[in-house]
Amino acid sequence: MVITKQRDIEILKEGATISVNILKQLGESIKEGLTPLELDEMAGMLCREYKVKPSFKRVQGYNFNTCISVNDTAVHGIPKDIPLKKGDLVSIDFGIIYKDFNTDHCWTWSVGKPNKENEKLLLAGRQAVENCIPIAVTGNHTGDLGHEMERVAKENGFNILKMFVGHGIGKNLHDHPDIPAYGKKGSGTTLVTGMVICIECQVVNDTGRVYIDDDGWSAKTENGGNSVMFEYMVIVGKDK
Repeated sequence: MVITKQRDIEILKEGATISVNILKQLGESIKEGLTPLELDEMAGMLCREYKVKPSFKRVQGYNFNTCISVNDTAVHGIPKDIPLKKGDLVSIDFGIIYKDFNTDHCWTWSVGKPNKENEKLLLAGRQAVENCIPIAVTGNHTGDLGHEMERVAKENGFNILKMFVGHGIGKNLHDHPDIPAYGKKGSGTTLVTGMVICIECQVVNDTGRVYIDDDGWSAKTENGGNSVMFEYMVIVGKDK
């Protein structure tokens, strides 16, 4: 979606603020013994408090408010009724529908203090995405963003997943363009002023391959290595 009306920009910002506030409250609630299913139920309760609808429940065949991926589950984790343990890495992917616009955000937390390797993984995953925000400007390309995400992951000794991508967002949860977490500078779709996009990637302490769990959704790393995921929504501007 390309957004042109100032009122629509304000609505998107309002919705994104609610979405991030809910995500923050979920993250602050993470502790040993709590289950991902309880976090998902909390997300539903918070949606009702804010009078918004969880966007993921609009996805055909998906019946949860969130995707919660733990440790070797890289993305699309079904919120399971399994208590979290100290040292677990917990990615919460979440979005809402606010005045007909979708949001989509993800953050990864550690249950308690992470060990050195997990701390490095967390920092690399966050940096890979945050480094892309200032270059998501008019005239740059999706390949510029993908190149930066893969560069950060590789320089820290990790891999990215190529089969899942960032995306445009707006009236639809997933819109044009696709934004892979890899690419060549200057390649891919040209970013235009007002384009609303989700920049995301999964950084893994494993190969770049996954398999789908028996639940039909959870994508797990090939050899059981840990994964983190971060996702930010941005509006492309002429210089920021």
